[in-house]
Parts: sequence; C-alpha cells; structure tokens
Amino acid sequence: MIALKLGVTSDDVKNVIIWGNHSSTQYPDVNHAKVKLQAKEVGVYEAVKDDSWLKGEFITTVQQRGAAVIKARKLSSAMSAAKAICDHVRDIWFGTPEGEFVSMGIISDGNSYGVPDDLLYSFPVTIKDKTWKIVEGLPINDFSREKMDLTAKELAEEKETAFEFLSSA
Repeated sequence: MIALKLGVTSDDVKNVIIWGNHSSTQYPDVNHAKVKLQAKEVGVYEAVKDDSWLKGEFITTVQQRGAAVIKARKLSSAMSAAKAICDHVRDIWFGTPEGEFVSMGIISDGNSYGVPDDLLYSFPVTIKDKTWKIVEGLPINDFSREKMDLTAKELAEEKETAFEFLSSA
C-alpha cells in the first residue's frame, strides 16, 4: 500500500513493522519505515505526507486484509499464509540485509517493548546465521503504544481461552 501510494516498487519500502496478533488488531507501524524516492532514502511519514491516511485507512486496510482476500477469492486465504511462510523461511535462511528488519511472530519473553511474556507476538527482528533477534530501542509513541497494547490484550485473552478449553477437555 505504501509503495502504491508513492508510485515505487515494494522493494523500495523497508522496515514496516507488524506488531502483535495476526488478526484485526495487528498494528502495521510505519514510524520506523523507510522508502527510496529518487535514489534517496526517507521516512515513510515524510514521504507520504498524509498522517490521517497512515493512521486511518492504511492501518484498517492492512488489519482487514485476510478477510478481504477471503471475500474476493471466495476461498481461504491459505495461499497468502503460504507466501508468508515462504518469506519467513527465506529470511531465516539468508538473513536480513544490514540496516533492515522484518516482522516475525515469536515468543515475547524478555522483550523491551512492554509486551507481556508468554505470548506469540509479532516483533521487528533481524536475522543473522539463521538466528533471529528482536530489534531493540525503537522509540514507541503514544499512538503506537495504544495499538500494541490492544493486540497484546487480545493475544492474552486468546491464550486464556485456549488454556480454559484445554483444562476442561
């Protein structure tokens, strides 16, 4: 969506973060994303120059993408999930380029972003020698904090529901 909005290829956009759950609460964060425009790398907010679109339509469209794929295809979004798996395997195998990161659902234990432990939560990671590491120290503004907390709350509730189901089975 960012590439389309700016008239560049998706390869020209990097470091977009998907925080949290794979659901309608996931938070696509472009606060740390960069885009190459006319051979110069700039921040996405600076390039797009439309905060209301970035905080509104962009987020909700990404959050609803899975449902939109299912509606458009009248089939499961399994191919989209399969593509994501292939991308993860590629990233693990080849690593991430210097200065770039990808988002990956990992166990949240010991993270520096205030996400509760014991959740499978999507974080920005770098990968080297087939080992991922959470990108540390990214500033989180109040808007992002609220979105990150909301998706963490949903994951904690899903975890609790799963444990209740398992304990009664």
